[in-house]
Amino acid sequence: MHKSIIAAAIAVAGFNSAALADSHSVTVGVSWSNFQEERWKTDEAAIKAALEAAGATYVSADAQSSSAKQLSDVESLIAQGADALIILAQDAAAIGPAVEAAANEGIPVVAYDRLIEDSRAFYLTFDNVEVGRMQARAVLAEQPSGNYVMIKGSPTDPNADFLRAGQQEVLQAALDSGAITIVDEAYTDGWLPANAQRNMEQILTANDNNVDAVVASNDGTAGGVVAALTAQGMEGIPVSGQDGDHAALNRVALGTQTVSVWKDARELGKSAGEIAVALAADENAEVEGSIAWTSGTGTDMTALFLPPVPVTADNLSVVTDAGWISVEALCQGVTNGPAPCN
Repeated sequence: MHKSIIAAAIAVAGFNSAALADSHSVTVGVSWSNFQEERWKTDEAAIKAALEAAGATYVSADAQSSSAKQLSDVESLIAQGADALIILAQDAAAIGPAVEAAANEGIPVVAYDRLIEDSRAFYLTFDNVEVGRMQARAVLAEQPSGNYVMIKGSPTDPNADFLRAGQQEVLQAALDSGAITIVDEAYTDGWLPANAQRNMEQILTANDNNVDAVVASNDGTAGGVVAALTAQGMEGIPVSGQDGDHAALNRVALGTQTVSVWKDARELGKSAGEIAVALAADENAEVEGSIAWTSGTGTDMTALFLPPVPVTADNLSVVTDAGWISVEALCQGVTNGPAPCN
């Protein structure tokens, strides 16, 4: 797995030398939906490093979970002279005018980690359907029968439904056989852990705590779920997540979370910076590994999907070996746990 991550890092984005030659004059504007999730700081550092290496300038804005503010943020980034935009959309449906404004100025847009259904945007993300499959596989392996709860992502983020589709693929046979039953599911507004915790608390109450497993769609929601379970003395039942958040990986080591599907944000951020610089210099620049991709609603786009890695108690060393997290941070509070915490 570690070798595959290294290979992906070496050959994520390719672009011509002319683009690099012009990169000293390039300004890249980044519109963040929010910094609520731990991982965005990692992404930002990787984007900054890639731009610095290319001689480009970084400017950014934080929409603070407001789709209206994000539109004004993008206008501001354009006014500041952005030659390319990287947008982490707060609301995929509401971001359209921002892409239109950029297109009117001839500014390329990279849809960062969240789909923006516009053929003028370059879609850069991980394979989120596969992430959903990985989450469900890990939980199903631990709990092949019983009552399941599905804690989904934000209803305004298409990734939430991509993940849910992958989860359903894996769980369908067990559902059809009657081995498992989905007793409830809920979207998590804004992906906020507090909302996930509240949803889980309500579901536990409605089902008299008769829950055997939870497929949560990211590490933030998983944290909210684990808090709700712990309050009921139910910590340790299978719970999924994704992003490789340090707190979540520690929960995997502790045994309160089953899997965190690791999407190396360093590689995603690096790719975004390189692609933005390339497209700023040449809107027809070819990105190595990119494909022609059609969204569920029929929008034809160019996309690059990076490979995710499921991290469980069986392979925790993959994240320490890669320098993603220290052994000390991973194993905090763990006694006689899985390697390398043993």
